[in-house]
Amino acid sequence: YDRTDLPAGYDRARDHGPEVLDLWMRTVADYVDDRAIARVLDLGCGTGRFSQALAARFDADVIGLDPSVKMLQLALKKQRDARVHYALGRAEGIPLARESVDLVFMSMSLHHFADRTAAARECRRVLSQKGRVVIRTGTRERSSSYPCIPFFASSRRFYEEILPESGDIQAVFAAAGLHPVVSKVVTQTIAPDWTAYADKLAARGDSGLARLSSEEFEDGLAAVRRYAEAEGRGPVVELIDFFVLSVHDH
Repeated sequence: YDRTDLPAGYDRARDHGPEVLDLWMRTVADYVDDRAIARVLDLGCGTGRFSQALAARFDADVIGLDPSVKMLQLALKKQRDARVHYALGRAEGIPLARESVDLVFMSMSLHHFADRTAAARECRRVLSQKGRVVIRTGTRERSSSYPCIPFFASSRRFYEEILPESGDIQAVFAAAGLHPVVSKVVTQTIAPDWTAYADKLAARGDSGLARLSSEEFEDGLAAVRRYAEAEGRGPVVELIDFFVLSVHDH
């Protein structure tokens, strides 16, 4: 991210409004004991899209950790909650003490980790005995359903290459001593209609689409806008995998 302009358009491309943010906070809360959460690690926090909401929902201190200087600079500009703190660091070497957090939250960051096995071990190390690991992620199984795929054909290959399979995610964390509590798919509305979706795509804040040539991206974006004018008046939805894991076997 620091070698590209992705951070500049990231929030505009990925901000789906307060309703979607509330959806995810309620989804997390369904599997977490609010009273047991004093400290949260937002691992791969990016621009802090979820950091503030986590602090408010769980009345907890939040450490947002990310390896991108540009992303953290944007996060700091938006910081409004004194309970939220940001730090530079990687999932493979989390700069926190053993059993020092009660919730590890990952949103669309898992596929960026250089070593998922090391990251899973680090999550287990910093997690308290009664804590939970929550993962919100894209998976290979869901990639073909992404609404952008029909318009940016070559992006399919990228998503299939970089996104993990659902079973592999659970296996990696199980090997680190983290057991599944729930695995399910959550449907989120990412735009009220296809015109709004095209405007979000234009920000080019998606790492998959950012790999396309300028010509291919503009051709695909034009195709989305044509579809929006012809028939894309309904809401645009996306399927996201959701995992909750804990130290103790359920």
